[in-house]
Formats: sequence, structure tokens, C-alpha cells
Amino acid sequence: MSSLGQLLLTGVPGLRLDPETAAIFKRIQPGGFILFGRNIQSPRQLRALIDELRDLSAVEPIITIDQEGGRVSRLRLVGHEPPNANALRDRGEPELITRHGRITGELLRLFGFNLDLCPVLDISFDDEADNSLRGRCYGNSVSQVIENAGLFNDALRATGILSCGKHFPGYSRAPLDAHHELPEIPLTRQELAQHELAVFKHFVPLVDSMMVGHGLYPGLGEGELCSSLSKKVVQDLLRRDLGFSGLIMTDDLDMGAILNHHGLEETIRLAITAGNDLAMICHRVECVEEAFKHLERVPAVDVERAQAQVARFKAKMSPPDPWSEAEFLRRDGAVRQLRSDTLGVDAADTQSPENGKRSPVEVY
Repeated sequence: MSSLGQLLLTGVPGLRLDPETAAIFKRIQPGGFILFGRNIQSPRQLRALIDELRDLSAVEPIITIDQEGGRVSRLRLVGHEPPNANALRDRGEPELITRHGRITGELLRLFGFNLDLCPVLDISFDDEADNSLRGRCYGNSVSQVIENAGLFNDALRATGILSCGKHFPGYSRAPLDAHHELPEIPLTRQELAQHELAVFKHFVPLVDSMMVGHGLYPGLGEGELCSSLSKKVVQDLLRRDLGFSGLIMTDDLDMGAILNHHGLEETIRLAITAGNDLAMICHRVECVEEAFKHLERVPAVDVERAQAQVARFKAKMSPPDPWSEAEFLRRDGAVRQLRSDTLGVDAADTQSPENGKRSPVEVY
């Protein structure tokens, strides 16, 4: 059986696997699966879906989700919404951030996840900027992000859930949202090194994986090539210069920043040859089989490098906790209490207006 599929992190169409999708996944053996609101209806259904994905995988799969806090909390569809990073930052009580990391990890383990796509390591230079980061940043400075994101990261990993720093090399000063179009960040490498890169450099030995965002960074020397598809950004900067030895993945290759500029074959080839170990396709699940075929034309040296990194990452993954409805209610109750302690006594029973709704564009 080919192991090329191990280089793909794919979304899942719905609440349960239909026979056709199950057959495709069983044939190509994706390295991992990322779940969204469309996959979540009830606690028991979510655990059943994850068990199904694990059962059809010959190699234990990465099972991941964006469970940050606030609007980027997929599990709010079946439970309470944890406070976002901005709220925790502004509260100024480190214990709450540590508790958030621990509670998040415990909840994810109960469902069968082994990786959380957190923490966000971007700096918020403007809390109102329209670049997808609103509410998601742990600080307004290098030191504040390092302190707060570090608390969350340490507590999350202590539960056995692996972590992911994002969005390298930094969306902080992007003028627009990469979900819709490719942003250009016209900063020199020296300017990036003082702020964005200083945070990522600190977390190089502390996170299990890194997600590379989609942006144009002329100061990093790649011209018109997006950061997530750039060898100078992924292989040279993150891997060689900063010394990151963990798993590297692209941000979602279904975002407008990529779709508006590259076809699927070119995208897959560039993603892996740039130095990424996983190519993420979140929403066009029907394209995963085609992406698998395109991997056959990627140079063997790049494929083998990525396969080895995926295998090393998987060796660190922990199995799920046994499922228990009562235990879910207990752990979800801890989220409710955290929300109350962070936002005020009335906040526990007051969810975001978005709660229970699946946004047409899910942020990650």
C-alpha cells in the first residue's frame, strides 16, 4: 500500500462517512483528518465519526481541529464556548490561561483528537484589523505573546494533545484576509525578526508542529511566491535558520490566497518541495484523490523527507480517553466555569451569537 497519502491532511464531508468517501480514504490512507462545524452534531456522534476515521486507517491518523476559544471553537456546537485569547490576555490572570490549555486538552482527548491547531503565535498590532486574527491573539507585543501563548501551549501538551504554532511567518500585519485573497506584507527580514519571527523562534523547541500561512513577503526574498509554497520561507527560514525540527504543514490550500493563483497540481508540488510535510485540503474533499495522484510526481527525496517527519510526529501521539457522556458533561462544565471566571458571572450562560451556527467561511 502506498504511503503517499500520509502527506495529506484532509477535511471530511459530513457527520458520518458515506461509503464512497470511506472507500477513498481507505484506499489513499490520508495522514490525517481535520474536522469542522459541518462534522459536529452531538458529542456521541463526533466521537463515533473519529472512531470511524481511526478504524479505516492502517496507520494511526492525525485527528485535528481548531479549538482556540471564542469564535474559533468548533466544539461550541456541542458545548460551551471558551473565552478567546484576547479576553484571557486582557483579564491578566495567568492561571486562567493555564486552565484553558488543560481543559482544552482534556476535552479533545475525550473525543479522540490528538492535535490542536493552537496556539496562535501572531501578535495583535491592531485588535480591530480585518485579517482573520480578531480576538485570536495572546498579546500586543513579543513578550506578551510568548508569555500567554506559552502558558496555553504547556498546559495543552501536558494532557497529551500535541500543539501547532501558527501562522508562520506571521499574519500580524497582513492588510487583508488570506481566506479571500493573497495578502502582501511589505516588511524587511530585519523588521520581521524584531517582532513576528522573534515569537516563532522562541517556540521552535516548544511546539510539536508549525503551520505556514499564505502571504507574500518580499523581504524574505521569494518575490511573487506565497510563503506556504516557498522553499525560502519553509525550508530555508523555518527549518534551517530557525532550527525547527518538528512537523510543518500548510495552512488550508482551499483558501482564496491559493485558489486564485494556483492549480491543484502546482499547489501540491510546490507545497511539498518547499519543505512542508503535510498539505492541508479542508473543504474540497472531492479533490483529495486528485491531490494524491499529483504526489506521485513530487521528487522522491521530498516525499521521503516528509514521510519521515510525519512518522516521527505520529510516534508522539496519544490514544483517546475512553468515551463517557458523564465525563463530557464534567469537562464541558469546566469550560463553562472558565468562561464565567474570565468574562464574568453572567457569561457562563451567554454564548456568542454565532454559537450553534456554521459560518460559510470557517476561520483557522
